[in-house]
Formats: sequence, C-alpha cells, structure tokens
Amino acid sequence: MPGQIDGIDAKILHLIQNNAALSVADIADKVGLSSSPCWRRIKRMEEMGIIQERVTILNRKELGLDFEVFVAVKLALPNREHMEKFEKAIAKMPEVVQCAVVTGAVDFMLRVVTKDMHAYDDFLREELLGIDLISDVQSRIVLRQSKETYALPLNLISNAVPRNG
Repeated sequence: MPGQIDGIDAKILHLIQNNAALSVADIADKVGLSSSPCWRRIKRMEEMGIIQERVTILNRKELGLDFEVFVAVKLALPNREHMEKFEKAIAKMPEVVQCAVVTGAVDFMLRVVTKDMHAYDDFLREELLGIDLISDVQSRIVLRQSKETYALPLNLISNAVPRNG
C-alpha cells in the first residue's frame, strides 16, 4: 500500500488526520495543488481504503466521561469459538472503545470509558463478567493521559511528512 501513495498523498493524509474539517481548497493550497486534482487524490485514497472514515473527536472530560480503564481479560478456554463469542459480546458494549486480541498471559486488552468508578464497577459486574467465558479480569485505572493521538506516523512511509508534526 505505501508504494501506491506519493509525497503529495502523504501530505494530504497528514493534513486530514490532524484536521478533518479542512476544506479541499485549504488542503490543496497547503500541498501546492488546485482543488480538482486534490479532490481526486482524496477520493482515490478513500476508494483504496487508505482513508477509512472521517470522525469528530469529542472531549471526554467535558462530557463527564473521563474515567478510563485498561482491562486485561483472560478467557477460561481461548478457542476460536469462545474468542468470536467474546468479540461479538464486546462489540455491543459502548463503554468498550477499543478491544485488541493480544499475545501473552491474557487474551484481550480493552480500553473502557465510563463516568466514574461506580459506573465502571456496574459495567464490570453486569456487562463484562456477565460473559460466561472469562476466567480472569485485571483492571488498570488511568490516572492521567500523557499522550493520546489518533494520528499515524506518516513520516515512516514518506519523507514528505515531517517527523514532528
């Protein structure tokens, strides 16, 4: 996939992932293109699946959803059927904002967002432990985020994108 994009594409992606509200005209101006070729590049990258979707990132703290927990989950019997059943159950839980299958002593790492400790306790008891496949859960409460970004390190695929911004 990286061979299918050039430096201008990488610059466009860098701009979009840092501010999806930029207009095509603004993006085109910043990368040295006119609007039509810039728009065609964006459409092509959408069709290729490089641009997956454009979203608005909400401020969890301002919404009162600033209690965050990383949860390590071990299944009693981590076979394909149980892993798929667990993933389907997790997909229906809005508190789980990320779920990753991992290697090591646990099978899944979850990132859970709730209002507070009591809401997390309710979620843990009623929702997560309601999945009868789990043998162990370990919760790590986040005290403070020192870095949180959704931007990918595009400098690793193109020298056209600066390393720091």
